[in-house]
Amino acid sequence: QVQLVESGGGLVQPGGSLRLSCAASGFIFSLYTMSWYRQAPGKERELVATITSAGGRTNYADSVKGRFTISRNNAKNTVYLQMNSLKFEDTAVYYCKSQSYWGQGTQVTVSS
Repeated sequence: QVQLVESGGGLVQPGGSLRLSCAASGFIFSLYTMSWYRQAPGKERELVATITSAGGRTNYADSVKGRFTISRNNAKNTVYLQMNSLKFEDTAVYYCKSQSYWGQGTQVTVSS
């Protein structure tokens, strides 16, 4: 069955960096667009970034443009989210998504 397992979340100070990973299994990873979403407390889940199957095209939410980078390694069935210059408002649970499948999420907390 399809599995998406996120990792790499944690506590970081404002201005810091984290790299999230999402390991995929149960489907042909290289054929599908992958996305990262996030959900902050009391807010709706929102799209953060998307990368096409071969990695040729990426899209970002305006709130993270220039700070976050999505990438993928199709040989490792893994998608990444490099997050730099983190802000308090980036605090959320971050989810990996492919097709209609979601991972369990990883918590990112930006706090001083």
